[in-house]
Amino acid sequence: MDDHSMNPRKLILASKSPRRRQLLTDAGFGFELSSRSLDDGGLTSGPVNPDHWVMALAYLKAVGGADTGLSSSVVLGADTICIAPDGSLVGQPRDADHAQEILRSFVGVPHSVVTGVALIDPATGRRELFSDGASVVWGDVSNEEIESYVSSGQWQGKAGAYNLAERLDAGWPIEYEGDPTSIMGLPMRRLSDRLQAWGIERGVAA
Repeated sequence: MDDHSMNPRKLILASKSPRRRQLLTDAGFGFELSSRSLDDGGLTSGPVNPDHWVMALAYLKAVGGADTGLSSSVVLGADTICIAPDGSLVGQPRDADHAQEILRSFVGVPHSVVTGVALIDPATGRRELFSDGASVVWGDVSNEEIESYVSSGQWQGKAGAYNLAERLDAGWPIEYEGDPTSIMGLPMRRLSDRLQAWGIERGVAA
């Protein structure tokens, strides 16, 4: 591994997600937002391994957000999806009705969440992909609570129509096993070490 301690690399985040931005900021990593983006809304998974799917989407986002003219940079892409007990993949809701349907399906029924991560070096083509999963169990959330939440619009742009930290702060009875940041969009327990291995230092502004 090259020593970047004298010349730390710049981290480029290829994501529009405010939650991913906050997770990186909370962990002390400086970054820039990519001016490019990939719209994966029209892609469908088909019969595919969920980990492979999110890693593939993360890689496509990283490549789509990369600029080969950038030097000493690492581009980070990520994708998160929920997995229903029947194995079906649950992404972002199409609309408010779909959000309500997804949220109601989680009440009292355990589900899994997996986030895929891709790191690429646009200059050399070097890449690293990994995924991290967690299990989530909801207690009793009333239809009224779900309807009020959906009316707020906070479900938009979120895999499974919810953000773990926001719903816990709201008092929803949710328990989980695994890294909570994986459920929120970036598995920081693993990613922090990987970023530093790639020469991205904490506390260095991008």
